[in-house]
Amino acid sequence: MLRKPVPLLLAGAALLLSGCASDPAQQGPRLVTSVYPLEFLAREVAGDRVAVSSLTPQGAEPHDLELAPAQVRSLTTAELVLYVSGLQPSVDDAVGEAAGTVVDAAEVLGLEDGHEEHDPAAHDGHDHDGDPHFWLDPTLLGRLAAPLAEALAEVDPAGAETFRANAERLAAELSEIDAEYAGRLSSCARDVLVVSHEAYGYLAERHGLVQVGLSGLDPEGEPSPARLREIRTVVAEHHVTTIFTEHLVSPKAAEVLAEDLGVATALLDPLETQVDPEADYRDVMRSNLEVLAEGLGCA
Repeated sequence: MLRKPVPLLLAGAALLLSGCASDPAQQGPRLVTSVYPLEFLAREVAGDRVAVSSLTPQGAEPHDLELAPAQVRSLTTAELVLYVSGLQPSVDDAVGEAAGTVVDAAEVLGLEDGHEEHDPAAHDGHDHDGDPHFWLDPTLLGRLAAPLAEALAEVDPAGAETFRANAERLAAELSEIDAEYAGRLSSCARDVLVVSHEAYGYLAERHGLVQVGLSGLDPEGEPSPARLREIRTVVAEHHVTTIFTEHLVSPKAAEVLAEDLGVATALLDPLETQVDPEADYRDVMRSNLEVLAEGLGCA
């Protein structure tokens, strides 16, 4: 769960470091995160006692992130690194350079065990092992708050009570969001979620929905003709009225398919990055809920 990694070599590709810059005037330990939902969690739990930064620049597509050498070096000076393995190969490699404590959300939450979900577009069920998008189940993000508070307490003992109180508050807020989802999605006309890429497995599993993706976990993957035929069948058999697209994934395939089938498209945000700096994780989760409720015909 918490480990001191052995250094590894990494040749970082050129990329501006804007995503991991932290305020040099801010004192205290430094915490480097890998992706927006973890940055959100870290800022909420750490408060102003810790300088929090992210390796993924705001608005950037995180899956294919390449790290500049300076970003890799930032890991050697951070007291704490928070990431989720299996999402960003470059980060998976780079954490070996970290000199401080490394917290892998996948290990803390036991995501390595994977989870499975029935996919009506597959003949024998669709395996979601390796899905790193755990934060779309807010209870899982909430479960990470307390372990992070303890890791922060190790590097800043004087702030231990603050970190623990912040973690408890945030976990309660995330439980409230989960309850809002449970209430709105408890009575829907449809339970099949057709999406651009399969980032919503944890959300679907939590609320009894079935995820069907045009592509798999790779958002850049193009659906094959066979896959499109399967999805056509799903749309017809399950009376799907909406195909959900994303900000950072080309909507072309989904829009062409939707137009051909006479169904609508709507934007869902997998929260892999912060698209709108004025909208945090909580805001986007609630916005997503409204989009889902309308698209699934929820009472």
